[in-house]
Amino acid sequence: MWARRRYDRAMIVWVALAVVGLILLWIALGFNGLVALRNRASNGWSEIDVQLRRRYDLIPNLVQTVQGYAAHERELFEDVAKLRSAAMGAKGVDEQAAADHAVTAGLGRLLAVAENYPDLKASQNFLALQEELTGTESKIAYARQFYNDQVMKLNTKIQKFPTNLLAGAFGFTPRQFFQAEDAARGPVQARF
Repeated sequence: MWARRRYDRAMIVWVALAVVGLILLWIALGFNGLVALRNRASNGWSEIDVQLRRRYDLIPNLVQTVQGYAAHERELFEDVAKLRSAAMGAKGVDEQAAADHAVTAGLGRLLAVAENYPDLKASQNFLALQEELTGTESKIAYARQFYNDQVMKLNTKIQKFPTNLLAGAFGFTPRQFFQAEDAARGPVQARF
């Protein structure tokens, strides 16, 4: 009987150790999963930042090229330069998104002015800049999608039970999505 009690106590200890081990394993895996998703979201944001900086670096060249053909559009050039400067100083998702939308609108106006100058549209320099800007816009769109996908995965994991217990205990908070402006959600207007 004494041996039976000893066996039962040993079994209880082993079961308790196994349960504690499983709980610790779950905590470690859950925490590591949250860290991985947070890092992917940060990486996605960094990629958006890189592509936006690339776009901002193209703007002075584009403005200078258009300015050579349309010097009387000085106010537009100054406006685009101010929008670029404001966007380069933007902090956080909301501020960066608003600045990005303003730059996009400014570039749209700049390219609309270019439409009025056939010599400019035929310029090799302008065509190369326009091609590079188009490629950059595609990369920005991809980076936004990647970032938003990672944010969705992170936010979902933070909100789901039982991972939400770990997220709260370790200070993980949901991230903001990079939202498209209302005009960008509509159909694309193509002009030929």
